[in-house]
Amino acid sequence: SWTPFTFLPVFIAITAAKHFKVNAYVAVFCAAAIMNPTWNSMAAQITEGETIRLFGISLSPTTYTSTVIPPLLLVWLLSYLERFLKKFLKGSAENLLVPLISAVVMVPLTLLIVGPLSAAGANGIANGYNWLVEVAPAVAAAIIGGFWQVAVIFGVHWGITPVVLANFDQYGYDSFQAFQTAAVIAQVGAAFGVFLKTKNKQLRGVSGSAAVTGIFGITEPIIYGVTLRLKRPFILACISGAVGAVVISFFGSRYYAFAGLPGMLTIVNAQSPDNPSSLLGQAIGSAVAFFGALALVYFIGFNDPVEEVSEEERQAEIVEELSESAVAAYDAVIDAAESATMMSSPLSGRVIPLTSVDDPVFASGAMGSGVAVDPSVGKVYAPFDGTVATVLPSKHAVGLISKDGVELLIHVGIDTVQLKGAHFSCHVDAKQQVSKGDLLLEFDINAIKKAGYSVVTPVIVTNSKKFSDVLTVPRTEVKHGEDLLTAVTLASAGHETASN
Repeated sequence: SWTPFTFLPVFIAITAAKHFKVNAYVAVFCAAAIMNPTWNSMAAQITEGETIRLFGISLSPTTYTSTVIPPLLLVWLLSYLERFLKKFLKGSAENLLVPLISAVVMVPLTLLIVGPLSAAGANGIANGYNWLVEVAPAVAAAIIGGFWQVAVIFGVHWGITPVVLANFDQYGYDSFQAFQTAAVIAQVGAAFGVFLKTKNKQLRGVSGSAAVTGIFGITEPIIYGVTLRLKRPFILACISGAVGAVVISFFGSRYYAFAGLPGMLTIVNAQSPDNPSSLLGQAIGSAVAFFGALALVYFIGFNDPVEEVSEEERQAEIVEELSESAVAAYDAVIDAAESATMMSSPLSGRVIPLTSVDDPVFASGAMGSGVAVDPSVGKVYAPFDGTVATVLPSKHAVGLISKDGVELLIHVGIDTVQLKGAHFSCHVDAKQQVSKGDLLLEFDINAIKKAGYSVVTPVIVTNSKKFSDVLTVPRTEVKHGEDLLTAVTLASAGHETASN
């Protein structure tokens, strides 16, 4: 729809009012006033030869529909006028008179001076560009294709809109947007080049998403997030855009329909039955811009930023490497074992080496080999089929014997015997037969911690000297029922070899 472009001065006024910090309502009123249909009718009369004066000065037949420069200048001058008036008008007088005086001054000033001067400037730019296109189209194409994104950086690209609209109005076509498309597509190609080349995960994500938005003609994410940030890809994209635009100029390609955001999706705007080569040239030039930028960025390269790794990620990598080594060692021992008794974890939580337990009796291995679990859920389950050997009166520990003769102690917490059974409940009795997965104990993690005790739970094979070794399954987190410990007997070691 042409609606946004018809009322473009109003949108420009809103944006400019925020930038220049002026009353947005006054800015919009002034912009709407110069677009008033009454003024458009008067401008048409002036064009037909009638003279209309304001304050004795003849008015110019300038219309302001779809213009950019007049509302910009209007709001810029309004900012100075407002600041001047506010020096003399305070309180309620400021609220009432500053907007009134501003509107009374700025609308006539725009119609008499600002509008005609800006129109003359825009027409001069348009005429100069069209002259250059006629005389040296390749030069015009190279300038637009190479420097368009530079104009975007400085925010002056919207000022070209009047030139484009004037060309469509006067000729029914425009070459500026045809060349501009090459510049846009080159930035997309550069972004894809960065995406394929970089080893930085964050940059790959940014460049990939920015490239997708670029397909729709929006290049700001590419420029500010990728190419300009890396510098060299931006320059390479500008070079490719210039070359692609020159190729487009060789075919005499033009846009026969206005493109709000020139890019890949608007290449079809170059189609015209009166100029069959226009669409072909536009497609070829756009392909040159895209693949040229992609290839230059990929093969010439750029300073790929080193990916910052957080301490948590670094530790995770170390743990992963250690875990891989541990798994290999674990598998080697299991393969060499004459027999192996697997025990599942009686709790869910974080696996902790027994040597890290804050109790010298357990940490030293005096009670036997094993591991500890920092539980996330206050429930203890049977790790194998067997018999309950003992349940302490304080209910914080239980001893089990498997059918293979493994004697296992599950001791919930450190020094929790001092709680005398508080916050614990037991669901089994001594000499009771249990199956793997049966609930043995329950305990309140928060209550125990609040009482000042750790809930880290050692899981100990108390008769570990009977076996060649007691291995911990390499893992950092475990859920109850998952493999945790393995008591192994090596064929070469015999049953009397002990290893803690």
